[in-house]
Amino acid sequence: MKKKFTFLFASMFLLSACGAGGAAGPKNSGNTASGETIKIGMNMELSGGVAAYGNAEKEGIDLAVEEINDAGGILGKKIELIEKDNKSDNNEAASIAANLTTNDKVVAVVGPATSGAVKASVPNMTKAAVPVITPSATDDAITVQNDAVQEFIFRVCFQDSFQGVILAKYAQDNLKADKAVIIGDNSSDYAIGLTKAFKETYKGTIVKEENFVAGDKDYQAILTKIKNEDFDVIYIPGYYTEAGLIIKQAREMGIKQPIIGADGFGDEKLVETAGAENVSNVFYTGHFSTEAPATDKVTPFVESFSKKYGKQPSAFNALGYDSVYMLKQAIEDADSADSAKITEALAKIKGFVGVTGEMSMDKNHNPEKSAVVLGLTDGKETSAETVNP
Repeated sequence: MKKKFTFLFASMFLLSACGAGGAAGPKNSGNTASGETIKIGMNMELSGGVAAYGNAEKEGIDLAVEEINDAGGILGKKIELIEKDNKSDNNEAASIAANLTTNDKVVAVVGPATSGAVKASVPNMTKAAVPVITPSATDDAITVQNDAVQEFIFRVCFQDSFQGVILAKYAQDNLKADKAVIIGDNSSDYAIGLTKAFKETYKGTIVKEENFVAGDKDYQAILTKIKNEDFDVIYIPGYYTEAGLIIKQAREMGIKQPIIGADGFGDEKLVETAGAENVSNVFYTGHFSTEAPATDKVTPFVESFSKKYGKQPSAFNALGYDSVYMLKQAIEDADSADSAKITEALAKIKGFVGVTGEMSMDKNHNPEKSAVVLGLTDGKETSAETVNP
């Protein structure tokens, strides 16, 4: 995810923010488990602008930790989860990365959820030589920067370029859309990456491209510009906060064409913001759907999650859950809770069966997996189609 949402996904690559966290200096050799527990950190957006993502992932993480500990732990040791709130702030995420690795001596970290926060954390995690698994940060540059693979950064979600390709193909092949309008967030790495991939893949005509900045509330001017254009689909590469308002205002202005977006749409607050009556003919890429179960693990996961939380799991719940279980497999494959060995094992993950799909880690530390395109009618999920690039 990225951001905002970031998912949501925020967006600025605040390397400078890492200075206070101690990013300078030589890299160390990582941490290793001691005592009766394996310390795993959680660096997550639990308050602030994209807290919906962070709290959803925390629910999945907590459930996975509970299940693993109830089953005897990992290598005979229970997981000790050290939870930190980065407040949806990239500076705070960088500081927490340093704190978890230096003071708490965790052997691995799950999170942050958003791309900007993960990017800000990279220098401190690299210095500490402690691996990170992000459930939902989808910016391509998280795992590869300047053509160099980031040694300690991994994810269980697919990346933006993948989503952009999927959405372009879905618009062409499934929606038969020959003409598209793009309304994007030009302040977000997430949106910029999604737009680039879409434009490179889409074979139709981009009729108009308009931009906004995260936090905008009034989209009337943009929508007025496109209302009388001849187009078949609106592509919104952004997060639920802004996308919900755009959808609401577009539908109230009588714009009825299909609207497509990426995983930043994937929170119930999208529908709350837009109003269920306005959320029809809306499609977005998702990591998980109970209507299109990716593996046999989905049904027991849904049952366990529903029992614990009294609701159906979302994609972000599922991604948080998978992150912990992928880490468990890496520790077991390495037969060690040493950060260096966990890092090596994560890079070699093959055939991991999660609730968001079966996946293997590619050379760039991105999982090879399929995506689901979810369709909404009156705010409810009414279709789920598995799509490969």
